Amino acid sequence: MQLFSETITIVLPIFLVIGLGTLLKQFKLVDDPFLNLTNRLVYVVFLPLLLFYKIGTADFSHFFNGSLVLGSSLVIVLGFFLTYFYTGWQNYSPSVRGSFCQGSFRGNLAYIGLAICLNAYGEEGLTKAGILMGFLVPVLNLFAILALLLPHHGEEKEKTPNLIVQTILNPLIIASFLGIIWSYWNLPIPIIIDHSLKITTGLTLPLALLAIGGGFSFTRLKGDLKHAGLASTIKLILLPLLACFFLVPLGVTGTDLGIGILMAGTPAATATYIMAQQMKGDAELAGSIVMLSTLVSAFSYTLLLLIFKGTGLL
Repeated sequence: MQLFSETITIVLPIFLVIGLGTLLKQFKLVDDPFLNLTNRLVYVVFLPLLLFYKIGTADFSHFFNGSLVLGSSLVIVLGFFLTYFYTGWQNYSPSVRGSFCQGSFRGNLAYIGLAICLNAYGEEGLTKAGILMGFLVPVLNLFAILALLLPHHGEEKEKTPNLIVQTILNPLIIASFLGIIWSYWNLPIPIIIDHSLKITTGLTLPLALLAIGGGFSFTRLKGDLKHAGLASTIKLILLPLLACFFLVPLGVTGTDLGIGILMAGTPAATATYIMAQQMKGDAELAGSIVMLSTLVSAFSYTLLLLIFKGTGLL
């Protein structure tokens, strides 16, 4: 009973804040333009500041775990190859194949992942998750491009350079990279800037979760729910199990193992829907995977934490 109570305490607050965002939208206290601006602010300003601040002020030698980064990257790579070859074997159309594959391995690390790690392991968990995310975002973006590009046999070749440039200039990657440099060289942050960042970054995760809730719509849960359900199952259940399979033999234990599993179990990222629209993917399927996996992740996280905590791994 105590284990269940502890698990609910970790998971439920995250989804209550998401639910609050949905209620605010229903009662018309926020609207789509506000949510779009909030999402942009979080993605371009607040989240990069949070990553830079948490990583930059951390002891890099203490918080960085190369085995965690390697194992988590292998999970993404294996997730890509498994779903890409499975969809080819099942003769999925190119648009469905790309969206299914991308939605099966590309998780919402920034919004859900950081929040769940903070709730589970406190500030230390947030810092470690932030450093891990700094290394995983480029890997996720690269394989997301491949997932959508390869089924069309190069039809979108002219867009590839632009997507590569966008990946390199991703504000989360830049902020994480700067934070890693700051942390590695132990560079100081002036006290006034430090206090300002502490105040500003406190807005990040609440705004992110509210924006997710405000953008939630059951109307996107349409189309092929069979494919959306299978992709969501792979993302929420299979990938965390693969993370455990890779990380334990690599010697990753304790908080680091928990972070690896929680980050692997994040629901599909909203960016999968946007990229599916841009690169001839099935946008409707991508939207369904995002909505369904986000909705079900409250239960999958509870189940995963109960299993892994119950077995003593976390």
